[in-house]
Amino acid sequence: SMKLIVGLGNPDKKYENTFHNLGFLTIDKIAENYSVKVEKQACKALISSFSVGTEKVILAKPQTYMNLSGESVLDLLNYYKISPEDLMVIYDDYDLKKGAVRIRKSGSAGTHNGMRNIVNLIKTQEFKRVRIGFNPGNKNIELINYVLSGISAEDKKVLTPAIEKSANSAIAFIEGKDFDFIMRTYNYSGDDN
Repeated sequence: SMKLIVGLGNPDKKYENTFHNLGFLTIDKIAENYSVKVEKQACKALISSFSVGTEKVILAKPQTYMNLSGESVLDLLNYYKISPEDLMVIYDDYDLKKGAVRIRKSGSAGTHNGMRNIVNLIKTQEFKRVRIGFNPGNKNIELINYVLSGISAEDKKVLTPAIEKSANSAIAFIEGKDFDFIMRTYNYSGDDN
């Protein structure tokens, strides 16, 4: 069988070090684990395809704008004939505390534009998702400015473990671990930092 791991982000250079790129950063971490590069162009994404034992794996970073991420995900699922239950999407979530990781088997898209587009286009909510929180807990910050603001050294301290946990949850998924075990092991409230 085949698994598709998608990290959401924005392709523009100027967004590289922003919260909206937490999905891309996680894909890079997973790629590092398998010593692969995510640089081949396919299905409106940069991808890497490789095998882990008998499992084929596609890592993907959609290169559409965030709110059109679904176009790439739909293309990837169709092109590689992957079922949505073998799809995992990793993305930033303003509704979660900064540094928290929330892993689920399915569910609504919430407020995230990229996820909304994916759910609309692939017409199911039955796929795995990993959300990385970046809410600063400060109600006076306007969301749009904050999402695209740079990740500071202070933020990095909190987000690096979250990216690692997210990457490890994807690696466990790739390696066929039971998903309940994955949720128990890698869900993280972000509270011990």
